[in-house]
Amino acid sequence: MSALRQRGAGPVGVSIVGSTGSIGTQAIEVVRAAGGQFRVVALAAGRSVELLAAQAAELQPDLVAVADAEAAVELKGRLPAGTELAIGPQALLDAAGCAEIVLNGVVGFAGLPVTVTALRAGRRLALANKESLIAGAPVVQAARATPGAEIVPVDSEHCAVHQCLARSLGSDPGAEPGAAGSPPAAHRSLRRIVLTASGGPFRGRRAAELAGVTVEQALAHPTWQMGPKITVDSSTLMNKGLEVIEAHELFGVGYDAIEVVVHPQSIVHSMVELSDGATIAQLSMPDMRLPIGYALAYPDRLDHPFGSLDWSQVSRLDFEPPDLDTFPCLRLAYQAGRAGGSAPAWLNAANEVAVTAFLEGRIAWPAIADVVAATLDGYDASELVEIEDVLAADAAARRIAAAAVARRGR
Repeated sequence: MSALRQRGAGPVGVSIVGSTGSIGTQAIEVVRAAGGQFRVVALAAGRSVELLAAQAAELQPDLVAVADAEAAVELKGRLPAGTELAIGPQALLDAAGCAEIVLNGVVGFAGLPVTVTALRAGRRLALANKESLIAGAPVVQAARATPGAEIVPVDSEHCAVHQCLARSLGSDPGAEPGAAGSPPAAHRSLRRIVLTASGGPFRGRRAAELAGVTVEQALAHPTWQMGPKITVDSSTLMNKGLEVIEAHELFGVGYDAIEVVVHPQSIVHSMVELSDGATIAQLSMPDMRLPIGYALAYPDRLDHPFGSLDWSQVSRLDFEPPDLDTFPCLRLAYQAGRAGGSAPAWLNAANEVAVTAFLEGRIAWPAIADVVAATLDGYDASELVEIEDVLAADAAARRIAAAAVARRGR
């Protein structure tokens, strides 16, 4: 554990980067419920002026960072006395280094600099931005070796694995370092990680039935309330594929020991199987405030029961294998993860381009996987040492993905 203040020694400082998004707003709910255990010292967002101003008025942070210069003009004069306003992309990085805990709730690849900055500053990173770890894994792992730096995952599945490992193995998950720039070494008693997937809105349907699905249908997730990008990723199972790569990087487990099962109730958030055959699972109602609160309070627990189960209402728990023919994105993610190097960065970039095109009505839903596959076919292996290397790989993949979108456009 990094050198966070112990309970009773005053509030722990938290920086919320992406404060106006789904994760950020729920993090503020958690801070409210914690009753003074945390103090938000920095808020950072892209350009949501009204909500950011309201958050600042309530939380009285030391710093408000906004990436968009026009939004900053609107914010001037609306912040509390004593709150500094920082402007531009660098401002988000300033927010990422000024608190004991940094919550990275930025959507997509854009969160990479925030992740690296927080770790290089020796902070606890409450990581909701899986894309930064996936695309920039070698760079992030090197930054993770900074004294005091640690990652506590906010994704519900990886938070579940973290909880299972912490309680069953009696150690800090991911604390045993691997070689420089590689995932931490897996605990010798860990045999397998089982990630659960809701199956999204199209579970049980065949590929032929999905050719004409609409954006609205893809965004109608049956159990979770999330932003549009991650919701579309859930509909294609790419979100689960990205989480497979994330699990490998977080916990140092080989891909053959990471399994995905579809669990439509979204009550079992993930499981670990140990060397003696025991399986440990974390269960709760789907509520992102639970993993957010866990990441902020770890190794303690919050007193507010987010996601508490009413067992009289839980009639069944179902599990089934994923359909890789209908949802090939999961298979593509395994392929990119096993290839390693810059391949996950190419996968992530292609997916972001394809999802944006789908949301804008430029390609059909099945073409998302087609664009990713075509991009990986043009994959150019490169070594990732610095952020600039990751940015270059991302840019190259986006160029190929954009061409693939154009070929498949409506």
